[in-house]
Amino acid sequence: MDRRLSLAMTPVRPKLDAAPSPVALSPEGPSYAKIAMPFVTSGIAACFASCVIHPIDLAKVRLQLFALQNPGQPKPSFPAIIGGMVQKDGITSIYAGLSASLMRQAIYGTARMGLHRTFSDMLQERNGGKPIGFGEKAVAGLTGGALAVMIGTPFDVALVRMQGDTMKPVAERRGYTHVFNALARISAEEGYGALYKGLAPNVLRGMSMNVGMMACSDQAKEMMLSITGDDPKKPSLTTRIGAAASGGFFAAFLSLPFDMLKSRLQDMKPDPKTGRMPFKGLADCGMSIVSKEGPIALWTGFGAYYARCAPHAMVILLTVDEVKRVYSNVFNIQ
Repeated sequence: MDRRLSLAMTPVRPKLDAAPSPVALSPEGPSYAKIAMPFVTSGIAACFASCVIHPIDLAKVRLQLFALQNPGQPKPSFPAIIGGMVQKDGITSIYAGLSASLMRQAIYGTARMGLHRTFSDMLQERNGGKPIGFGEKAVAGLTGGALAVMIGTPFDVALVRMQGDTMKPVAERRGYTHVFNALARISAEEGYGALYKGLAPNVLRGMSMNVGMMACSDQAKEMMLSITGDDPKKPSLTTRIGAAASGGFFAAFLSLPFDMLKSRLQDMKPDPKTGRMPFKGLADCGMSIVSKEGPIALWTGFGAYYARCAPHAMVILLTVDEVKRVYSNVFNIQ
């Protein structure tokens, strides 16, 4: 028999390749692990940063609520707030509401940064892999911030109330034991709508925070890379810290007014005599603060707020790079 005919009739056994990765979506498409990476790494970094920064955040909320709960009295300084808490209620008091903070970051922080990075990567891919402009970065930040706030507001309400509870007279305290107790009691006692008190300023705060922290940080990083000549994939520690500090400043400056309105609206209670709320809504709250306390009052506690935002941004942005490195090694992501 002709040799060529014999070879043609010989059954060809398929070559056994290595088993496909369990995280692969398709031979050409990205893996589940790669799609989840910006969310998982952002959530871990955000929770770690909250554990570090929580006492500063607690002092910031108390400074914002002080004028409402102690009208006519001079506002204490940031060190006085922290020192008074430790002296009165012990060192553990500076971590009041930590469970709510961690739950908030696990949901809000994960979504806020994960969505921003996902949208930015999509825009960069549409731009042929070239860096996108600041306007597109801002759009990614605004969109990611707004969507994340809509998901995380109930946990933010619980956080503000738990942080401000011990400032009230004993008879007026709500006495939430943990974040899930706060969520259950708020919905049962005040209705589900109460979990979204302050949603409007919270959305504005989240949008401005994301533009400041993420978009401005990305822009500052690009500018520093052009100056230092670092490898964009492996920027130096100086470049990363400088970009994070810039993001922290702009995040604080742009978002603090909305954070003030959010805190006041989320903490308000009906007047025991009239049954009326102190504010009718976002505009009324803002006008009341400006008329009674002056426009600068919208930036009350800026020192504490910046001291929280800048380290928080720096801890997140520095931590997330390390988490990404470990995550990429575990799932073999290039």
